[in-house]
Amino acid sequence: MEPNTLQSTHSKLVALGMSTASKLTLAGTSLLAVATIFFVHYGQQNEKTAMHAGVLRDIEQQRVKRERQAEFEMQRQLEGEYRKVQNVHDGDEVRREGAAKGP
Repeated sequence: MEPNTLQSTHSKLVALGMSTASKLTLAGTSLLAVATIFFVHYGQQNEKTAMHAGVLRDIEQQRVKRERQAEFEMQRQLEGEYRKVQNVHDGDEVRREGAAKGP
């Protein structure tokens, strides 16, 4: 504010006959209102940043899950191809045969 405007505002307040206590109360409530607005805005910005970080984290988790699923499917296909080519037995089947033959 320009000095003339400030003096004009002060003159109007004096002309209204405001006491010092009234002026302090007005200044205090104005300061409190500005501080409240600032802190609410700051809190909203923090929440927005945290929510965005959560979205990015979810996207990354989904990407990792898709990669793992694709790798699992590829391993399943390879296992199927190997079973066709090789004669593969389950571990339980081998143990049963060994137990049946005896020592």
